[in-house]
Amino acid sequence: MAVDSIRWNPQTRRYFLKRTSLGLGMAAVASLLDSPVTAQTVAVPGTLRQTHFAPRAKRVIYLFMAGGPSHVDLFDPKPILRARHGQEMPASILGTQRVTLMTRDQGHFKTAATPYRFARHGHCGHSISELLPRMACVADDLCVVRSVHTEPINHDPAVTFMQTGRGTPGLPCMGSWLSYGLGAENRDLPAFIVMISGPLDQPIQSRYYHSGFLPPQHQGTYFQASGDPVLYLSNPEGISTAVRADMVQGINELNRLRLAQVRDPEIEARINSFELAFRMQASVPELMDITRESDRTLDLYGADVRMPGTFARNCLLARRLVERGVRIVQLFHRGWDQHTSVVNDLRRQTQATDQGSAALIKDLKERGLLDDTLVIWGGEFGRTSFGQGDLDGPFGRDHHPRCFTYVLAGGGVKPGFTYGATDEFGYNIAESPVHVNDLHATILHCLGVDHERLTHRFGGRDFRLTDVAGEVVRGILK
Repeated sequence: MAVDSIRWNPQTRRYFLKRTSLGLGMAAVASLLDSPVTAQTVAVPGTLRQTHFAPRAKRVIYLFMAGGPSHVDLFDPKPILRARHGQEMPASILGTQRVTLMTRDQGHFKTAATPYRFARHGHCGHSISELLPRMACVADDLCVVRSVHTEPINHDPAVTFMQTGRGTPGLPCMGSWLSYGLGAENRDLPAFIVMISGPLDQPIQSRYYHSGFLPPQHQGTYFQASGDPVLYLSNPEGISTAVRADMVQGINELNRLRLAQVRDPEIEARINSFELAFRMQASVPELMDITRESDRTLDLYGADVRMPGTFARNCLLARRLVERGVRIVQLFHRGWDQHTSVVNDLRRQTQATDQGSAALIKDLKERGLLDDTLVIWGGEFGRTSFGQGDLDGPFGRDHHPRCFTYVLAGGGVKPGFTYGATDEFGYNIAESPVHVNDLHATILHCLGVDHERLTHRFGGRDFRLTDVAGEVVRGILK
């Protein structure tokens, strides 16, 4: 009886060890497989704690051209458009896809040639428009993806899709996912910072860089062009740094008491933001002071860099931010919605952005930062190869989500490389399609993150940036 009681009594140590030995062994194996940092992973301060595999990039600078830059006028030349200028687009090319209300009722879809010349540049021979002479100078650093496609045909859902992986608002954007998973390397600056430039002809909604259902501290921090970069960053008149520190400490003590009672993540985010804002009072003024940059560097970015709020100035600040450990910097530049004048409006946009974009790539490369910084250039869709308006005048182009171009540099992508192709009219994808979800999966992969494993449970299921789709585009990786 004594032996039987020892064998089956669940209160005895012998019984416990005998019954759980297999489970303990499996737990040990799991810890060996998942927990330690190895040569293939990198420790990070975000939720993941370590990357899933060796990262090719540590950080991202996303140059978002809001409005939809025209691929057939910038990076994807189509000689047949010139040969057939003014003629009806073939029905076999148009197919049955949707067009917007702006061209649905015009009664014709006439082929519109680009008014700009293309030439090959660099050892790689990238074809680049005359509108981008500075980008042409860094052609051998560029990976040009000509076969990106998306579903939304109007701006707001298309920008939402490009930022969050779906066309419906309310989801976390890519920057928030990266902040959540990887964190920032500098505790005195946010992990995700946003700056906006360009004409005021297209709104940039704050939900494009919002954290959605992720903890609120992961939403993008918007840096203003004038005054305090972040609202109320400076102390009010008569308030010293010591007094402000006492105020923040007192408020956060009250917030922590409330947090312990209700467990509201918004309160935790407020605590973190107060503490971060206090630290930023010391870090941000030095960051924004570009007078310490050499004349050579300022000249590289052009005359606009000396004016706050310009795209060139924001590009320089982006470099300074990633130098200091910011995980993702996103620059929105508005004004690429050329419905009425491809000639005047597109030239205006490229003049505002070409030098800053190229200078950023050169600057990062000279400082040894390009190899582990992924630079992304692109918008929410492209433009049609048929025209809007009088083709003998300042015609425009309509939205075109079916195929468009993205340009990447650094961060583990192949330099001087072209991926994918469109048909002879630049209207449909001819080879190697890259969906928005595929692009997001590839960006996360460059940062050492498996897009299927960076998830957050909300509303009863696990969400991820790529939703239920996405494949890594391995053809563009080194």
